[in-house]
Amino acid sequence: MPSDPERALALDYAPAETRPALHALFALDDAFGQVLRTTTEPLIGQMRLAWWHEALQKLDDAPPPAQPVLQGLADAVLPRGVSGASLADLVTGWEALIEAETIDETVMLAHADARGSGMFAVAAAVLGHSDPRVAAAGRGWALADLSRHLRAAGAAGQARALAEAALAEALAGAWPARLRPLGALALIARMNLKVPADVPIPAGAPRRVARLMLHRITGR
Repeated sequence: MPSDPERALALDYAPAETRPALHALFALDDAFGQVLRTTTEPLIGQMRLAWWHEALQKLDDAPPPAQPVLQGLADAVLPRGVSGASLADLVTGWEALIEAETIDETVMLAHADARGSGMFAVAAAVLGHSDPRVAAAGRGWALADLSRHLRAAGAAGQARALAEAALAEALAGAWPARLRPLGALALIARMNLKVPADVPIPAGAPRRVARLMLHRITGR
């Protein structure tokens, strides 16, 4: 969600010089999510995502159009060595959902790998550090989010199970200080999995914020 206070807190763990890039990157994820939330016809959704794909690729060769998300990426993300083409690749994670007739495990993982692992890989590049758990963290983060947007109880439960497995891998051991914004996002996703699907997530609740602050200090 664009106004998620816990995500904002996690991203602000990052060094000051990288924060604008991280916020711009996740604003792009919000824009992709908005396409799915506001599209009822798959063909229209595919066309809107195709526009994003082309616009992101063009950032490598031309100034951005008068579109706030694209301008934010051009100003803050591309100068940190991230290409527009690599940002365009993130679109495929959302295309997997729009193009699927049934959201099964194959589709879930395709979405989670391209959206979550891809997004976290770009974020790690922005932060200038790497860790083998980044991919699992992104996958679990995306699956946890997906699980709360699937209407079919069976599919939602499957997404939750896949998310739990990925997040268990991601949150084993302490995260390096430079990557703790991503570790915190994985931690938020794990906390969200513990909230029943029919109960709103208590984002910003004191206990959750305290847990995030502990992660900021210890990496666990």
